Amino acid sequence: MVLEQKDLSEMLEAATVAARLAGQHAMEEINFTAVSTKNGNELVTGADAQCQRIIINRIKEAYPDHGFIAEEGSEGAIFKQAPRGNDFWWVVDPIDGTNNYAGRMLLFVVSIAVMHEGEPIVGVIFEPATDSMFTAVKGGVAQLNGRRITAGEKNMDEFSSIGLDSHFDQGVPGWVCEIMQKTKFRNLGTTALHLAYVATGGLVAAIVNSPKLWDIAAGALIAEAAGAVVSDWQGGKIFPVDLDSYQGQEVQIITANKKVHAELLGIMKS
Repeated sequence: MVLEQKDLSEMLEAATVAARLAGQHAMEEINFTAVSTKNGNELVTGADAQCQRIIINRIKEAYPDHGFIAEEGSEGAIFKQAPRGNDFWWVVDPIDGTNNYAGRMLLFVVSIAVMHEGEPIVGVIFEPATDSMFTAVKGGVAQLNGRRITAGEKNMDEFSSIGLDSHFDQGVPGWVCEIMQKTKFRNLGTTALHLAYVATGGLVAAIVNSPKLWDIAAGALIAEAAGAVVSDWQGGKIFPVDLDSYQGQEVQIITANKKVHAELLGIMKS
């Protein structure tokens, strides 16, 4: 199927509307939502499921035959609904940064991507606390609130910031310490926002150890549209992903401006 610009623009509009509706609801609920655990090691709030329903219901109004992969399914599983007669999947993280949100910290986002033939074609990340809407479509430019953003060409040095994951279950690799010493490293508690800030040049890179597809699908597209490089830890491609068989597998990812990406691969392999 040939994707027309009109199709991408219409899907982007649907995604931005759904993200804003969900983000506004999350802000309304942040002081009241119940907090619990799932799978023994993750926090989840009542607002996560509510925001996911808002997003999916809104998208289904326009695209009733499209598929969905989302974080919040029943009994700790993912939510997955296959498309009917097409290969369009909406990949949804209703609240990325749930630990922050559960602690009433305003660093959280709504992340929505559309994927086709295993590749992101539309990406939206909405940060409701600052009313920041990061967007991109395949073949287009990255934007923040309608203005073009670029990853830039900053060096990795003592003045630059790199987003680092907080999850290293097998122990923290030695190269993490090297990066911490070289830069003003950051962990914002939301992978999607890390990738969005690489797209703006605010972070020169983000290295994530254990994200799921819904954490990275929108951000990877936005970052690449901004001129950043997205790869796995060995420098290989992340996409395409076999969405029919995807069940929540983790995907190690590096997102960085072109100059820093090559330097990071060298550090991580040494």
